[in-house]
Amino acid sequence: QVQLVESGGGLVQAGGSLRLSCAASGSFFSTSTMGWYRQAPGKQRELVADMNSGGSTNYGDSAKGRFSISLDNSKNTVYLQMNSLAPEDTANYYCTALLQTSTIGRGRWERYWGQGTQVTVSS
Repeated sequence: QVQLVESGGGLVQAGGSLRLSCAASGSFFSTSTMGWYRQAPGKQRELVADMNSGGSTNYGDSAKGRFSISLDNSKNTVYLQMNSLAPEDTANYYCTALLQTSTIGRGRWERYWGQGTQVTVSS
């Protein structure tokens, strides 16, 4: 069984910073890409940022220049440093990970999601 455990959400004033963490644990062999999506009420889930084990990153337009993603492969943990937060960043932030769950044959990779952590930015 695989778990993604998120932490670091909360309430912050506009212009402030938060750091989210997400640790993957359980039965898997390796990680590929880990990252963050967010979903605000009434809106679709959108990419915030992701990073693969080789260090390549993707950022959503809303995150560019303000947020920074990092990955500690040894701890299977992904971090999201969020600076210059604005009220429009208010959302539930979900961690996601692409994990290798089988090495038989060509192997099997599966995507997992965390439960989400709420980020609220007050004006």
